[in-house]
Amino acid sequence: MTELPPAPGAERYLALDFVNSAIALPGGQFTDLLGTPKAANQWLAERDLAPADAGVQEMCAAQLRSLREHIRSLFAARVAGIPALPSALSAVNDALSRAPSAALLYWDEKNGPYRATACPTNEILDRALAILAANAADLLTGADAESLAACDSPPCSRYLLRHGRRHWCSTRCGDRVRAARAYARRVGQK
Repeated sequence: MTELPPAPGAERYLALDFVNSAIALPGGQFTDLLGTPKAANQWLAERDLAPADAGVQEMCAAQLRSLREHIRSLFAARVAGIPALPSALSAVNDALSRAPSAALLYWDEKNGPYRATACPTNEILDRALAILAANAADLLTGADAESLAACDSPPCSRYLLRHGRRHWCSTRCGDRVRAARAYARRVGQK
């Protein structure tokens, strides 16, 4: 599969990139960038959420996929204007409470005070889940929430921040919709 470019808004909201890590493609194809522990570790490392050698296990990858589906459910509810599933809210709130959000104060004898988030190896996943959940909560409650949209190109399942008239997550999806419309017009004229 040719890798899709990030959906509009994913550069500002990691949560968009996160929910879009499961990709439905034409022809019944499906790609899951968190589908294996190795892939999940790579995805986290590329976004500075875990070291490249974190050694993500299947249980951790499954927790990531589960949170992704809960956040996806919240995005879908927001876009549709319907109440969120209580289980999705509970899962996001659980992730938010897993890791301290404030960086601690440290003191280096040479350089003086600095702040850093303590993250022992056993808390790497908790911290990543908390960051992803917080980013989703920020998007859902912020000014950009009104721009949140699902890609209008079936079977695409990605989300984006809509700007102007754009309704698609990528040029490829937009081209597919325009081609389908053109084909329908041609067939309708016969």
